[in-house]
Amino acid sequence: LRKRGLKKNIRHCSASASQFLLVFDLNVLFNKHKPWIETSYHGVITENMDTVLLDPPLVALDKDAPVPYAGEICAFKIYGQDAPFEAVVLNRTSGEGVLRASGQVDCELQKEYTFIIQAYDCGAGPDGAEWKKSHKAVVHIQVDDVNEFSPTFREQQYKASVTEGKIYDSILQVEAWDQDCSPQYSQICNYEIVTAGTPFAIDRNGNIRNTEHLSYEKQQSYKIMVTAFDCGQKRASEDVAVHIDVKPVCKPGWQGWMRRVDYEPGTGSRQLFPKMHLEMCGGPLSGVKAMVELQTNHIGKGCDRETYSEKSLQKLCGAASGSTDILPAPSPSSNWTASLLTDSGRDSDLIYRFDGRQAANIPGHVVPQNLTDQFTIATWMKHGPSPGLRAEKETLLCNSDKTEMNRHHYSLYVHNCRLVFLLRRDFSQVDTFRPAEFHWKLEQICDKEWHYYVINVEFPAVTLFVDGVTFEPYLVTDDWPIHASNIDTQLTVGACWQGGEVATPRFTQYFHGSLSGLTIRPGRIETQKVISCLQACKEGLDINSLESLAKDIKFHFNPAQSVLVVEGEDLDSINSAMTKVSYINSRQFPTPGIRKLHITTTVQCFGEDSCLSIPDVKAVVMVMPPSEPRITISGSKRLVRPASDLRSQLGVAPFKEVHITSTVIRGDSPSGSESSHCTDCGGSPHVQSCVTELMHNLDYCDVLLIGDELNPERESLEIHHSALLGKHLDATNSTSGLSIYGVDSMAHYEQALRQIRYRNWRPATLSERKFRVTCSELNGRYISNEFILEMSLLHHSAPVEHANHMAAPSQFMRPVHHPLMIHSFNSHMTGPAPPAATVVIVVCIAALVVIVVIGVYRIHATHQESSREDEDEPKDCEMDWDNSGLTIIVNPMEVTQAVAGEANEECSDEDDEEEVQVAGLTSTDSDNTDEDEKEETSRVTKLKWDSCSGTY
Repeated sequence: LRKRGLKKNIRHCSASASQFLLVFDLNVLFNKHKPWIETSYHGVITENMDTVLLDPPLVALDKDAPVPYAGEICAFKIYGQDAPFEAVVLNRTSGEGVLRASGQVDCELQKEYTFIIQAYDCGAGPDGAEWKKSHKAVVHIQVDDVNEFSPTFREQQYKASVTEGKIYDSILQVEAWDQDCSPQYSQICNYEIVTAGTPFAIDRNGNIRNTEHLSYEKQQSYKIMVTAFDCGQKRASEDVAVHIDVKPVCKPGWQGWMRRVDYEPGTGSRQLFPKMHLEMCGGPLSGVKAMVELQTNHIGKGCDRETYSEKSLQKLCGAASGSTDILPAPSPSSNWTASLLTDSGRDSDLIYRFDGRQAANIPGHVVPQNLTDQFTIATWMKHGPSPGLRAEKETLLCNSDKTEMNRHHYSLYVHNCRLVFLLRRDFSQVDTFRPAEFHWKLEQICDKEWHYYVINVEFPAVTLFVDGVTFEPYLVTDDWPIHASNIDTQLTVGACWQGGEVATPRFTQYFHGSLSGLTIRPGRIETQKVISCLQACKEGLDINSLESLAKDIKFHFNPAQSVLVVEGEDLDSINSAMTKVSYINSRQFPTPGIRKLHITTTVQCFGEDSCLSIPDVKAVVMVMPPSEPRITISGSKRLVRPASDLRSQLGVAPFKEVHITSTVIRGDSPSGSESSHCTDCGGSPHVQSCVTELMHNLDYCDVLLIGDELNPERESLEIHHSALLGKHLDATNSTSGLSIYGVDSMAHYEQALRQIRYRNWRPATLSERKFRVTCSELNGRYISNEFILEMSLLHHSAPVEHANHMAAPSQFMRPVHHPLMIHSFNSHMTGPAPPAATVVIVVCIAALVVIVVIGVYRIHATHQESSREDEDEPKDCEMDWDNSGLTIIVNPMEVTQAVAGEANEECSDEDDEEEVQVAGLTSTDSDNTDEDEKEETSRVTKLKWDSCSGTY
């Protein structure tokens, strides 16, 4: 105050200071009491909040009040391990305070807290000295929960199985849990099935039950979704899937098999039941017998067989030649089958269907005339029960009198499901009773299925083979021989010819059924091996890994391998054996479609014949369509030949450049023996197809003439027998063309076609001939393109008169024009020729001599080449030299232009650029120098006489 110049106040301030010191002394004197608080507190705090609600409220009292400082509350202090709380003084005078959270309070981490709290007064003065603290009070804090978590299922999914037809109280129990800490929010109060329309229900404890009877056949498994709710009605974050499988009531039977098995052609053996096993439901057994049957009666002739012609099949099976096909495919040479009904839906099998109104007369030149004591009749037949109460005879094959009488010499017919073969001998032999009718009674005759019948005749013994199995006749009746007569006989198929004893000759005893491959082989009988081969299936059942079968397993196949029987005593061994049962089809182009499978099972128990009934298994094998081949015949389609070639002994080989290929288009890589090359087939740039060249057999190639038929008096189309040696091929020809047949490779067919020769020894009026070539695989199932070849003929033109009588050039030789270096003399000139002209004439004569020598040499070489290769065509120009008996006479004194103007131009039409011509010189050219003469002489000596040897 003095410093501020307030001197008058110094006295007053001194008095105030005295009073302050007095009060201070009193405070020191009167801060005798400690603050007071309650002995215990109970508080509640909601998690994730900071305010604590205390009961009672936090209030500290001090008896020193209202003395400043001594009676005021300055702080609350908390003592406890890591207690996340703090106490704050709201009013020092009243002592009110509040308890707050100083950190995170989470009920899931800690539900309760207990700690110590004390109150502090403000002490004796402003500096807080001499402060006093209250007693220690206990604080209990409870953390209230918040429903912040959703229920969660303890498993990611649940699985259970039930038996059909049963109602369950509880199939299984699902369980969910909640992370919240309080009972209200941590407990699961409800479960619910989310999937609608299911035959299941769930209770509050998570137990699932079915509400109706379940059926294995109706549905084998169910998938339902389940959710959960806590007691705060919060739903689970994710629903859980419950899988319930329905098991059938344990019934003895086969399990684990598929109703359909797909088979890709060319894949070999395919397992049919890889996971199959027999369920016995714990029943005792002493043996199991299972029969697997492959049913292929609806395919072709009973199963997948090769569909080649009967003659081709006989060659493949090694049968001797000489059989006669009575039911061949209709053709100009075998037109007697054209009127018969064919079954065209049988994979190209040549099947004839007889409905009781069709029959065919076999031409006399086809019928075997030399049936001796040994011969064979074979046929495929499909026949059902005969219609009507009194069944009539149904004739397959009949040889009877053509006119006047009605005697049956031999016949094969069906009567009341019996097969009867009739054979009447001629009277030329012993005049006694002889065996004449042979009867067989078999189920196969009327079962409406295909069977292969072979009758071997070794008179008087007759043996019947049905599907390769031998059957002896149950009845043989005798008869007298037939009296000899001059009456012609008639062989018929499908009925018997009644030519005599009736007003009008007609057919009788019609056949109802189907026939295929009817053949007669005179002079010898068929062997068992060939018969088995002819009727063998190309598809059937098989067993993979025979060596892995258990020792107690017994199995056997029927001859066609369409039935397999497996027997065993141990169930595991039977199950293992059945998994190895396979289907195999060895055809390169199998018949697509369904093959039915049928399994019948017999179970034997101890001391009993059968104890359990096992249901039959019915499945199918689906043979997928094979990649169909595209057979292509290619080559030169136009041929020009001189008429003189046709008159030669060898004739012309029109198909010398023919090629046969077979391809398919597929997307995958080929395998096996196939060679392939991939090409871009166009279209999308991302699509690549593989063109695969197939190596397979053909069964016939026909070469037919387009236009007029062959005139045997002047032309022929034939192939030499030597061209077929070493091949499985035969050939037959007629006026309409030539046919090569037999199952053989495309290469052999190609070689045979190239050696076909056409001759015409009177071609004067013939200008051209057209041929059409087609080839077949599998008896017409796959047909090649129609390859058309046009052959044109060149005839000699009218001869040109020559003043010097010099021979004209050969008609089909390229004309070589010789330069005649001759002066033109006047008619009055009588003197000798000038020396220069004489030289020119001598040079020309020498050049011509050289040319003739070269020509003769080449003719000789051509003859030698022709004799070495009979199949090669003669060179056109060289042959003309040979046939013309070439004579060249040159009159060097004749005044003429070059011979080129008089020569034929037919050779030069083909390729004028290759022609070598030497132009004739006029009289003005005689003044040329010696160098010019030498140059011309050199040109003449270098002529190419064989330059026209191109192909016409």
